[in-house]
Amino acid sequence: MKGKKLQKGTVARVLRYVRRYWFSLILSILLAAAVVVTTLYVPILIGQAIDCILEAGKVDFSAILNTLGLIALLVAATALCQWVMNTLNNRITYNVVRDIRQEAFQKIEELPLRYLDAHPHGEIVSRVIADVDQFADGLLMGFAQFFTGVATILGTLGFMLSINPAITLVVVLVTPLSFLVANFIARKTYSMFKLQSETRGEQTALIEEMIGSQKVVQAFGQEARMQQRFDEINGRLEQCSLRAIFYSSLVNPGTRFVNAIAYAGVGAAGAFAAVSGAITVGGLSCFLSYANQYTKPFNEISGVVTELQNALACAARIFELIDQPSQQPDAPDAKTLEQPRGEIMLQNVRFSYDPTQKLIEDLNLSVKPGMRVAIVGPTGCGKTTIINLLMRFYDVDGGSIAVDGEDIRSLTRRSLRTNYGMVLQETWLHAGTVRENIAFGRPDASEEEIVAAAKAAHAHSFIKRLPEGYDTVITEEDGMLSQGQRQLLCIARVMLCLPPMLILDEATSSIDTRTELKIQDAFAHMMQGRTSFIVAHRLSTIRSADLILVMRSGRIIEQGKHEELLAKGGFYAELYNSQFKH
Repeated sequence: MKGKKLQKGTVARVLRYVRRYWFSLILSILLAAAVVVTTLYVPILIGQAIDCILEAGKVDFSAILNTLGLIALLVAATALCQWVMNTLNNRITYNVVRDIRQEAFQKIEELPLRYLDAHPHGEIVSRVIADVDQFADGLLMGFAQFFTGVATILGTLGFMLSINPAITLVVVLVTPLSFLVANFIARKTYSMFKLQSETRGEQTALIEEMIGSQKVVQAFGQEARMQQRFDEINGRLEQCSLRAIFYSSLVNPGTRFVNAIAYAGVGAAGAFAAVSGAITVGGLSCFLSYANQYTKPFNEISGVVTELQNALACAARIFELIDQPSQQPDAPDAKTLEQPRGEIMLQNVRFSYDPTQKLIEDLNLSVKPGMRVAIVGPTGCGKTTIINLLMRFYDVDGGSIAVDGEDIRSLTRRSLRTNYGMVLQETWLHAGTVRENIAFGRPDASEEEIVAAAKAAHAHSFIKRLPEGYDTVITEEDGMLSQGQRQLLCIARVMLCLPPMLILDEATSSIDTRTELKIQDAFAHMMQGRTSFIVAHRLSTIRSADLILVMRSGRIIEQGKHEELLAKGGFYAELYNSQFKH
């Protein structure tokens, strides 16, 4: 019952997308009717031509030639209408697909990071790409055959009734069997095609994971285990696909069997009617042609129904993504953060990714404008979590974070994040030129500004050695650049923007010691007058910080300057000394 309700809701949503192109839809329906009328009129003309052959030596060739000429004209008109109708159907289908993909991609940009962190990226990609493609195939077949099929059934029924109502009754009585067969199969296949789409998404997620971590898999010799995982998912996909295809394959033979019964009934009834003189031989020929055309759409529509089950199952997965709640929107009266001084206050902050596992509890911190705050502590203590909260990638569960006295929840996210410059340990470069990657935060930056930022990040020298210099095209996973060079480009990106507040999360973790010393000088210059948060494992890089926060289990257990913390001989001193033991 729940699946049936979901299916009806999916159909209604698809129709809402189609309704945007109502003019093309109506024109396509009218053309489908024209195709049916011209197609169904041809058997009448053929029957008339047959009746012109009275007996041996008595053939009206003039009438036959005129009839054949009219048939040729109708066939040409039918072909033209069919071509225009198919063009319109293609346009409607791919416009709908484009709209759904745009909405899905927009939703991904609006989704909270909590959702993206909890779902495999490959599975989300599968919904937007593979499922939409499957939906397009089913929708296109529906447009191509459904309209003409229904119109053909109604048209042939009308023509048959005009020729001989009694014989028509034989066809009509057998018709419900086709509907029963199609309905039975449709109910069976929807859930199977939905399971097939879900399993395909799981497989895509595993493949994407494997491609991204192939070096690690090979380094630990886990190829066989990964192959085993893939084979297990592939086996499940095979099973659910075979079941779905098996039931869908029953459509054609099932409806053809029913149609053969109808055709045989028409032939027998028509033969008796012709012998008794109730119908001419030409009329019987015409009637048999109509009986065949009447039953043929049931095969096509049944096939369309099966494809539509697959399409609707895929559409349901896409709509499930689109219907995910977006991140909490900015308040209608949200303020724009302009030229902040950089005073940041955390009061009684409480946050956890999983409600059952506490992480940050009652965190308090006051940062004056221009201060350099270093955050240190063991893995999992909450260092990166604080960064996520400062940038409002996640909202606090309790307490507040304020910038210049304004709660960040009362500010627009865009203005808040624009005033932060962030360099993460995990580098991200998009497909494009080196110049475009550096200017990602300021697309309107001049060439001189881009080069100056690259020089400040000590990236200019290796960029000039690339094949096309700043015009060299790189990709997200480009092997042309080392991890350290990729990090330098990310640093140059921030140096070009020079926002009033900075976040450096292990920003020099992939850089050699010699270059790191140069970068530290560049950072020191960049941080002057700017509130900065530095997350670091190498404690030697934060000795000059104005304030060092030592975290453990989501709490600040020590804070102060480097010398003060060493003199205390506490946890920080223990961490620091452990890095310099010989």
